[in-house]
Amino acid sequence: MNIAATKSRAAIIAALAVSLCISIPTAQAQSGNDVVVTLKAQKVTVARDGKETLRLADRATPGEIIQYDAVYKNQSKSGVRNLQPTLPIPAGLEYLPNSAKPAPAKASIDGKNFSPLPLMRQVALPDGRTKEEAVPYSEYRALRWELGDLDSGKVAVVSARARLALK
Repeated sequence: MNIAATKSRAAIIAALAVSLCISIPTAQAQSGNDVVVTLKAQKVTVARDGKETLRLADRATPGEIIQYDAVYKNQSKSGVRNLQPTLPIPAGLEYLPNSAKPAPAKASIDGKNFSPLPLMRQVALPDGRTKEEAVPYSEYRALRWELGDLDSGKVAVVSARARLALK
C-alpha cells in the first residue's frame, strides 16, 4: 500500500473520532447536559486458537476489523433522559452485522433517518412491481441506540465493529 492510501485509512479512523465527538447524543438533563463522550478504536485480531485480541487502532489496512467503543458518562448533577447515542460510520468502513452492542440498535444510510436492523428498502422491478431487499452493510452511515435514562455519575457504553474497505 502506498503512503497516500495509508494516510487515507488513518484519516478514516480519525474522521470517525471527530464525528463521534461532535455527534452529541439526543438527551435532556434537568440541569445542564454534561454527557462526555469518549471513543476507543481498536483493531480486532484473531489468534489461531480463535481467541480475539483488541489493540489500539491508530492505523488500519484494508480488510482489518475495527471495534469502536463509545463511552457516555453523565457528569451532571442530575439524570439525563432519553439518551440516544449515535455512532457514525464513515465511508470506507462497512458495518459488521450483529456487532452492535447493546442490542437492539437502529441504523441509517443518511445519518438522519434511523430504522431497526437490518435496513430494508423498496426496489422497482422492470415490470413496475416493487420488492423489498436488504440495504448492503457498506451503505450504513450511522448506528443509534435508545438507551433511556442515564443517572448522574453513570456510564453507558455502545459498540460496533466495521471492516475497512478493500478498495
